[in-house]
Amino acid sequence: MKVAEILASKKPAAITIKPTDTVATLSMLIREHRIGAAVVSSDGVTVEGVISERDIAYGISTHKGDMHAMPVSTLMTKAVITCAPGDLVSYVASTMLSRNIRHLPVKDGDRLVGMISIRDVLKTHVDELQQETALLLSQAARPAEVLQDR
Repeated sequence: MKVAEILASKKPAAITIKPTDTVATLSMLIREHRIGAAVVSSDGVTVEGVISERDIAYGISTHKGDMHAMPVSTLMTKAVITCAPGDLVSYVASTMLSRNIRHLPVKDGDRLVGMISIRDVLKTHVDELQQETALLLSQAARPAEVLQDR
């Protein structure tokens, strides 16, 4: 299965926030959309960074109460790992696990086309396992075919 198939079953675009927006604005955005991360982008197309709930939690320990007014660009991850619609989900899962990443922006060339999460990857894997299980159970329940001697 490819990343494009996951994107087809989700909302079409990733949620973006401008690097100059505040952490308070980000917090409201991720709460409103019930997401764990947003792509930081000035134009909604290019990827300048990623910011997640984890970045906010880590920022609290450093910046304390002043953090809500800080721009997102101060906390965002700037070295962003991305994937492409044509990438295999198994490859993306391996990348996410080895790099301890829960969200990956999906780019088609230089253009942002979506975001996938480890939850999306896990759901895809579980769905595939359930389909395989159903197929195997149906095969096991089928009466044995008697071969005819011709």
